[in-house]
This record gives sequence, structure tokens and C-alpha cells, in this order.
Amino acid sequence: MTTVKLTAAPAAGNGGMVMSDLSKTIRDTGADMKEGLRKADGDESLGDKAAGLGDRVENVVKDAGDTVHETADDASRDASYQKGRADEMNRS
Repeated sequence: MTTVKLTAAPAAGNGGMVMSDLSKTIRDTGADMKEGLRKADGDESLGDKAAGLGDRVENVVKDAGDTVHETADDASRDASYQKGRADEMNRS
């Protein structure tokens, strides 16, 4: 019997980006842009540095949440598949 695993990002299996990678890239780009705007006046204050650090920490937490979410989705999908296999085996 062949198993097929469907994912929300089929391109990832072929070397493409998964959604969490795309989200991480977007978050990092946003933080870079904010830091650039804060430095635009030529004077980066301690508050600017703290805000930049806060943006980076927030992004790390969101990236970790994406990873947990993807892991939970994979586990749920695998459990559902295994339950379906068990149900089919018990049908006979």
C-alpha cells in the first residue's frame, strides 16, 4: 500500500519555501525596514535600539509559534492517516 502525505506547501518537498519560511522572511524584512526608518534621522537613540530588539524578539517568538503549529499539523495529519488505516483493516 502506498501512502500519500499532503501538505499545505507542496513546493517545499521540491526545494520550495514552506509558509513559515515565507512568514519569517516577511517578518525579518519588516523589522529591517523599521530599523532603517528609525535610523533615517541620523540619530539612533537607545529607544530606537530597544524598539529594534523588541521587533526581533517578537519575530523569534512568532517563528517558534509557526514551527509548533506546523509540527502539530503534521502530528494530527499522521494520526488521522493511521486511524484511517486501522479503520480499513478492521473493516474486513
